[in-house]
Amino acid sequence: MTVRVVVVDDQEIVRTALRLVIGRREGLAVVGEAADGDQAVTQAVALRPDVVLMDVRMPGTTGVEATRRIVRDWPGPGPVPRVLVLTTFDLDEYVHAALRAGAVGFLLKNSRPDQLAEALRAAADGESVLAPGITRRLIDTVTALPPSLLSPAPAPDPETGALTEREIQVLVLVARGLSNAQIAADLGLSEATVKSRVNRILTRLGLENRVQAALCAHRAGLAGPGPGVV
Repeated sequence: MTVRVVVVDDQEIVRTALRLVIGRREGLAVVGEAADGDQAVTQAVALRPDVVLMDVRMPGTTGVEATRRIVRDWPGPGPVPRVLVLTTFDLDEYVHAALRAGAVGFLLKNSRPDQLAEALRAAADGESVLAPGITRRLIDTVTALPPSLLSPAPAPDPETGALTEREIQVLVLVARGLSNAQIAADLGLSEATVKSRVNRILTRLGLENRVQAALCAHRAGLAGPGPGVV
């Protein structure tokens, strides 16, 4: 099955480069482009892609607002597209707000083509994408954001005591930015089992994605130093 992608960036040269890179990867196809947030929402509704690869800093309607409109207020039929935001190394506050708005994760603009392809496939499969080396910085910055930048307002922290010991182990590794495959290797489980446990954790805690799970683990004091955390 081909993962259908809409590329959103206000710079044409960036969109062209992304289209070329994505188009060369098996199982991926760019089905549309957008230069701002309004166009992103329009294209998402019209084309119903699997993933919207969303820049955050654009003139007019930003990627944050577009993400909220696509994920929270989806006006179209069928499944809601996954939104994967694009960011630079400095992890600005708008990226964190986009994650709060419902994006499944973030990708660095200087990522290798293979990393981009893997991230798009993971997003289409419902797996959040976090850059492991900066997960701690993400968590610290998001929790410090002023309420005015959080849309919608964060819910009270869920009760992690409802989780089993194994689920706590999985949650800690999610908070450290590990993918399902990496968690499976670390715990000696199959990738399918890990995916099932992650979904169960999200359901039990009333969370929507792995980003929220990472924040929950951080607030509960579970996300100590470990692999992938700087």
